[in-house]
Amino acid sequence: MKNLKKYLLLSAVSLAFVSCSSDDDAPVANNVTLSFKNTFGDTEIVLGGATSSTASVNTSDAGQVHRFSELKYVISNIRLVKADGTEVPYNVNDLDKGATVVNHANPSTLNYVMSNIPTGEYKQIKLGLGVRSDLNTLDQTRFPNFYATAGANDTEMMWEWGTGYRFTKIEGFYDTDNKQMSIHTGSTVEGSEGSYTQGVDAYRNIVLDLPQNAVVGSKAPKINIKADFDKLLSGAYNTITLSTGTGMGDNATPNIHTAVQMVKFVDNIGGNGTTDNKGMFSVLNVEN
Repeated sequence: MKNLKKYLLLSAVSLAFVSCSSDDDAPVANNVTLSFKNTFGDTEIVLGGATSSTASVNTSDAGQVHRFSELKYVISNIRLVKADGTEVPYNVNDLDKGATVVNHANPSTLNYVMSNIPTGEYKQIKLGLGVRSDLNTLDQTRFPNFYATAGANDTEMMWEWGTGYRFTKIEGFYDTDNKQMSIHTGSTVEGSEGSYTQGVDAYRNIVLDLPQNAVVGSKAPKINIKADFDKLLSGAYNTITLSTGTGMGDNATPNIHTAVQMVKFVDNIGGNGTTDNKGMFSVLNVEN
């Protein structure tokens, strides 16, 4: 009987030791990768010039054919939401550490790795399309890395007039005669230098439910996010017909289209900020 008691005691101690060792070895944080898939519908976009035979060609709900030669957008203010509703922000006030320019021509930018995400199960992700108004200044001192990335020759995500960042930059061609299409969006200001006030706020908060929880711990999950640019001209709220000219309704080039015309594109790709907080974005799947 004494031997049996000793055996049971040793077994219990061993189990406790193994359990504690497992808990101690479990990581407290791991990476989460956001992988962006830019598409027309379900077809991944191929960029190309006006005469390209390989570039993806899309047809809008209004019947206009269009293709892209350049496709870029800013993602910032990333927050992951746990299964219990706890929100985990990822460097939301630091553009150097928590923002990125997705550049379709540069495959390395399509996968954004977030480090040191706390262990847990996550049911939702929130993304900023663009830059929040309180951070949307060209600040080379506070955020030198993002400033350099946004201003690089292959990116050019800064407004020429120097008050903030472009949020999306879409270049390409439309109609059968390949007229130029150049759609740039971003927040605007009003007034004069030194006394600017907020004009149009083009920043959009994207909220996406995950089809299955992303499990962070011993695993480093990947969240595959689709950005469907079919919605650029054929959105939930606006069916846009591109036109080149100098009138108030013309919209194909940024030096012409007004803030009112720009907001139509913003609402299509980022949602209207009230009843639609998804726009062109959806989650394809989670790879745990």
